[in-house]
Amino acid sequence: MMYRWIAVMCLVLAHSSAMAAEDLYVYNWSEYMPESILQDFEKETGIQVHMSTYDSNEAMYAKVKVLDAKGYDIVVPSTDYVARMIREGLLQKIDKQKLPNLKNIDPRLLGRPFDPENDYSIPYMWGSTAIAINTSDPVAAQVRRVADLWKPELRGKLLLPNDMRGVIGLALKRMGRSLNERDTAVVEQACAMLPDLVRNVRVFDSDSPKQALLNGEVSVAVLWNGEAYIASQENPAIEYVYPQEGYSLWIDNMCIPKNARNVDAAHRFMDYILRPDVAARIAEEFTYSSPNVPGRALLDADIQKSPIVYPSDEVLSRGEFETDLGPAVTAYEQCWMRVKTQ
Repeated sequence: MMYRWIAVMCLVLAHSSAMAAEDLYVYNWSEYMPESILQDFEKETGIQVHMSTYDSNEAMYAKVKVLDAKGYDIVVPSTDYVARMIREGLLQKIDKQKLPNLKNIDPRLLGRPFDPENDYSIPYMWGSTAIAINTSDPVAAQVRRVADLWKPELRGKLLLPNDMRGVIGLALKRMGRSLNERDTAVVEQACAMLPDLVRNVRVFDSDSPKQALLNGEVSVAVLWNGEAYIASQENPAIEYVYPQEGYSLWIDNMCIPKNARNVDAAHRFMDYILRPDVAARIAEEFTYSSPNVPGRALLDADIQKSPIVYPSDEVLSRGEFETDLGPAVTAYEQCWMRVKTQ
């Protein structure tokens, strides 16, 4: 009798293990993946997707770090955090042989310095972080430079992202420095400029910053191009400004944590996202820049031609990708802690 009970329990445990293997755990940015995409993937593959979200690279990194890269099968860090997570051994190599749709990715977005061979990361979306203004506000309408964000006339009218690199980068750009400045003395100088900027801030928001613009809570927002495009479609008075001093470009990348459980399912999901029709559906809904060349050709013409979504080469030349800061990240983190506790 005991042997039969043990045999039954073994069958139950084996079944439970098989069921668990059909679950995929994804950790992604807020408002970044259509629910219909997940549902269609589940119908097509039988793999159930569990989606959790975050609003900053810092939050994602901290959770993955504390979990020792367990609990999630796919995470979606930006360029600098890809490099950091590779350096700290938090990501595992991707089997590109399992991604036949990788051929659809724009070659200009592959082989970037943060992951030269794309061994650990595959582009999901890319875009810019610049300044959206509501031109119906005369003060906001004059904003054309990063330095303008410090004007006292903007007191209580400014939204900034809940993003360490994004905020400190504003001060660095105002100083004429790189977003990837590693001289800690320069970082300290930039940090000393931020209290005056923060006085103008009404809200820090990386979940859905366009809402504060649309409801009139703020008239100037530093935010991502996809959010700006949607806001401009709802309110034509909203304009997206690429500041003269420069701005941030980014690529958000699909990565597999080192201790992910369902690696095969992760590869299937990634290859599904790389299909042109799927990439186009994602880009149509959230209007960030798609890295998928044939997918982009399927987009509505207004999106394809929009300088917010796909800026000109001249505008792109003023943008800068964030990279890993190495040991200098400590100076940034200390600065950010002071900023957020003022």
